[in-house]
Amino acid sequence: MTLVRRTLVPVTFLAAALPAQMLSLRPDIAGRHAAVSSDHALASAAGMEVLRHGGNAIDAAITMAGVLAVVRPHMNGVGGDNFILYYEAKSGRVYGLNGSGRAGERATPAFFSAKGLTTVPQNGVLSVSVPGAVRGWEDALRRFGTFTMAQALAPAIRVASEGFPVSPRLALDIAADVKLLTVDSALARTFLVDGAAPRPGSLLVQRDLAATLRTIATRGATAYYTGPLAQRIADFIGREGGLVTAADLAAHRSTWDEPIRTSYLDKTIVALPPNTQGATFLEMLSLAEAHDLTAMGRGSADYIHLLAEGAKLAYADRDRFIADPAFASVPVDRLISKAYARERGAGIRVDTITAKDAGDGTRNGTGDTVYLTVVDAQGNAVSMIQSLFAVFGSGRMVPGTGIVLHNRGALYSLDPNHPNIIAPGKRPFHTLTPALALNGDGSLFASFGTPGGDGQPQTLIQVLNNVLRFGMSPQQAVEAPRWRVFANGRLALEPGVADAVRATLARRGQRVSEQPPSAEFGGAQIIVVDPASKARRVGSDPRREAYGIVW
Repeated sequence: MTLVRRTLVPVTFLAAALPAQMLSLRPDIAGRHAAVSSDHALASAAGMEVLRHGGNAIDAAITMAGVLAVVRPHMNGVGGDNFILYYEAKSGRVYGLNGSGRAGERATPAFFSAKGLTTVPQNGVLSVSVPGAVRGWEDALRRFGTFTMAQALAPAIRVASEGFPVSPRLALDIAADVKLLTVDSALARTFLVDGAAPRPGSLLVQRDLAATLRTIATRGATAYYTGPLAQRIADFIGREGGLVTAADLAAHRSTWDEPIRTSYLDKTIVALPPNTQGATFLEMLSLAEAHDLTAMGRGSADYIHLLAEGAKLAYADRDRFIADPAFASVPVDRLISKAYARERGAGIRVDTITAKDAGDGTRNGTGDTVYLTVVDAQGNAVSMIQSLFAVFGSGRMVPGTGIVLHNRGALYSLDPNHPNIIAPGKRPFHTLTPALALNGDGSLFASFGTPGGDGQPQTLIQVLNNVLRFGMSPQQAVEAPRWRVFANGRLALEPGVADAVRATLARRGQRVSEQPPSAEFGGAQIIVVDPASKARRVGSDPRREAYGIVW
């Protein structure tokens, strides 16, 4: 991680020091017709190629998602889940696609207790629920796209079969997890060279994954969930003692869910309902409105303190309530209401910490996830997130397929009194939180999101405030120094926050630490549509490998 941190310290310092009208260290980019941003330059280039040749936002998004499954293989893939918010320009409607899978038919608390387990393991096949990503791709294309699956996956197949240059960041990430990879022979053969990480600039070829993608391209999602490939996945999980069967794969369906929304300043902010933590983000926004944050200034102790205290309250509510609404009664309307925010935030004080019930919702970790966003020439927009959850997911690859299985099942509870308790056919709680911002007339203002696991709502509120409250350009907004509340109330601050501010926060009871910029603070991306010119303005976070392209 050293390279990333050395590069980012001056980036974030300058973004904080320069007036909003001045340039960020990375160039601000904008285009008249269309814009894309994703967690890798090759994925962004593939998405822009789709748009330049007549494809729409959904076509570009699924193409980018396919490429990201190849070039960010430790973060996402065909063995993971995804979520999509789609803004349809002609109607002004927003659609939500839940592409997350469910627990297998054998997944019960009794199964784990019989093995002497009190929690679901964080890795291995017992952490695997049904992967939903591939079905999500197809469902999005069928409803709103113009491309076939074969067209959308062609760039991903090419990159997987021909190989792509390993970036310094990917080499560092693989090097950090060599021990994990060596446990699984299929993972080791794919990602290690003589037992070590591949060197930067070398080609990473994934022929097994290319073959799997060709099968999906030819036969569609059906090939992944039924037939020989599905049986191969189920047989491997069964041999290893896991909980997902061929019948579980065959039964999987995505769902189109009504998005949730709240007002913030003069915008409408749209997120996805549970089983995601979208409600946590919207609750944080409502809690923030109780304070004149703009007047305080974005780098002030008051500003950081009040947002951090609100985050603790929202995370405590998340840990108490959020689960699959098909199995639990989740009070979403109340959680995101302004009345509840006034009640919940009444005890927040500016001079001391008061939120002591944050639970474990701010646990450490980066969240091994990718985000992408598109605004096309017609004004349609996609805000999409795709994930394996932990680095290389469960740490298991289905031999001969290139499929890295995620570990989203690790987020189920075994507490019989918790709404997120594991059950057959139940979706796990998800940290994934794509978002949109609409103008008062219902037109699109921004599409934005971030990787970062539990920290996603904290990153999102900071980026949104940077744009709406402090007049930053999209690129400045994602480069600016961030804070994040971690487990046990630790408040991490990136360089660029003044020494006096850190000292004031510490006097108020915050457990302050300075932490170099890293993936733990997210990897935010945003496309803002200028209300007057309709230019698509892009911000892409250098904390990861995010890259934006405009036309």
